[in-house]
Amino acid sequence: MRDLQERLGYLVLAATAVAYFAVYTTSLGRPPGSFDYLAILNTTMPLVLVAVGQSLVVITGGIDLSVGGVVSVCVAVTAATGGTPGWILAVLALGAAAGLVNGVIVAFGRIAPILTTLATLSIYTGAALWILPVPGGSILPGVRAVLSNPGVPTGLAWLALVVAGWWVLRRTRFGMRVYAVGSDETAARAVGVPVERVKAGVYALSGLCSALAGVFYVSTTTAGDANAGAPFILTSIASVVVGGVAFSGGRGSAMGAVAGAVALTLVIDVLFFAGIDPLYQSLFQGLFLVVAVLLGTAAALLARRRTA
Repeated sequence: MRDLQERLGYLVLAATAVAYFAVYTTSLGRPPGSFDYLAILNTTMPLVLVAVGQSLVVITGGIDLSVGGVVSVCVAVTAATGGTPGWILAVLALGAAAGLVNGVIVAFGRIAPILTTLATLSIYTGAALWILPVPGGSILPGVRAVLSNPGVPTGLAWLALVVAGWWVLRRTRFGMRVYAVGSDETAARAVGVPVERVKAGVYALSGLCSALAGVFYVSTTTAGDANAGAPFILTSIASVVVGGVAFSGGRGSAMGAVAGAVALTLVIDVLFFAGIDPLYQSLFQGLFLVVAVLLGTAAALLARRRTA
């Protein structure tokens, strides 16, 4: 049953993909083509990246509410500077630094993650509004062609890099320490795991992932908005929940969160092609999340009963 909980994201993604195919085909009289799939992939890449960072934090037993603020400030800087390669590198460094600030406060200051990241969320969001007071800006066409080309499956290549990156990280000493800290922080410290440094590193990685998401967001939309990061707070947490990552820490996979992120994106398309009034889309999204959470909770309870 524990395997069922951890594979929940893949099961939900499969069900959502079938629903998308059926609703799209019924609505337009033809199956979705390669352009449609590429559009979905390009649209979901920012959420995929934020979900990966969020899942790392949750595996250690924390939570990062500041992801929305980091995405916003990185979107603002990328759009305001035109998204040149040099500025993109600066944006990635900015995101990692913002995440590191969270990690240092949480790990060394011993302040609750929810309080720390809620405070920095306000700071980063305010900075984004100062940098880009009104929506606008741009990104170089060449950069956009590399990141989110609508005619070439660049998004698929980036998704493959994300999967490969997680596969490598999971097998490093740092990756094993992340799970050790989440499973039992006291025991991890007793065997010599530098708990504080691991937590700081995890939040820095979350910030880096959010910065990448900000760059991909500008590439996909070709402009910036200082409030662009707000939706990613709840959707990244929802992706983690749907993906079967345990909020108690020490269990789950970022790949499950990736599956959850894609499923959440597909839900929006399913509702659109089903002709659901946009005013009610949030209602159905919420119901989808509730059902996924209930399934995950049921799987966790069954797993506990079997091991008891």
